[in-house]
Amino acid sequence: MKNLALWYRRFGEPGSVLHAEASAPAARRPEDLRVRMLYSPVNASDLIPITGAYRHRTPLPAVAGYEGVGIVVEAPASFAQQLGKRVLPLRGQGTWQRYVDCPAAYAIPVPEDINSLLAARAYINPLAAQMMLDLSPPGGKTVLLTAAGSDCAILLGQWASHAGAKAVYGIHRSPVHAERLAARGIIPIAQQDTAAVNAAAARAEVVYDATGGALAEAILSAMPEQGEFVCYGLLSGQTFRQQRALPRVRWFHIRNYLDALSPGAWQAEFHRLWPKLRASGCSDAALYPLTEWQRALSAYHEAGRTGKPVLAMGD
Repeated sequence: MKNLALWYRRFGEPGSVLHAEASAPAARRPEDLRVRMLYSPVNASDLIPITGAYRHRTPLPAVAGYEGVGIVVEAPASFAQQLGKRVLPLRGQGTWQRYVDCPAAYAIPVPEDINSLLAARAYINPLAAQMMLDLSPPGGKTVLLTAAGSDCAILLGQWASHAGAKAVYGIHRSPVHAERLAARGIIPIAQQDTAAVNAAAARAEVVYDATGGALAEAILSAMPEQGEFVCYGLLSGQTFRQQRALPRVRWFHIRNYLDALSPGAWQAEFHRLWPKLRASGCSDAALYPLTEWQRALSAYHEAGRTGKPVLAMGD
């Protein structure tokens, strides 16, 4: 059995510091599953740690990737029923490799009717969206999304509507996103349309922001004081300053909530998640062989991208 993994041994630009390395897998710990990976997506949350942004909690060397789906090929006796079944091998090793070991209690079984390409993307964005909506409920409120063409924002918008939001507005940078947002019940607003952005911000009672920077500052300056601004990303690469005491700003980082979840609570989050994913519209997947990972990273950074780059792990 040979493994192929995308390692980084120093921090820097992902295209420069990632390297594909082939080796035999290390010995499996008795409490772990071994999973032959099928697919793993490319997310901002996969790339940002490689740059060193979180170096204080990113020990090197490391294999990149945080989510994906695969088939169990080895298991402890108490999890023998998982052999041959699809799981999400989460909270273990990096997932940008052909074989991943993960704690058996935290591996998420995939329902039979869930497509593997959807299952591969069922963790980072969907779980973050679900948790944010739990923490800052949108029912009866006007909602505003930034980076609305992103996978997380599209789920936030759909699920906010299902939870009873009065209206959901989505700020997007590329015009290619407008039609797909409208098709999912999200009112599209071009980021360049300053008047429309300010008007939506003035009505927004809950904002889910993934950009930070000048856009976040503009929204905060126009929002009602009784509103709530939830920041879950800084895709602009810039932080922001709040010029007044209100509205309330909440920073959401999914990692801050994971350690508090027992294995049972962790599994329960996904039991709630699968029905939502079944009923949601998501972006299409664009497949790239693991050996062509550089192309996948280039595709991720393309302006106006509507598909999600996904690494296909097969030989």
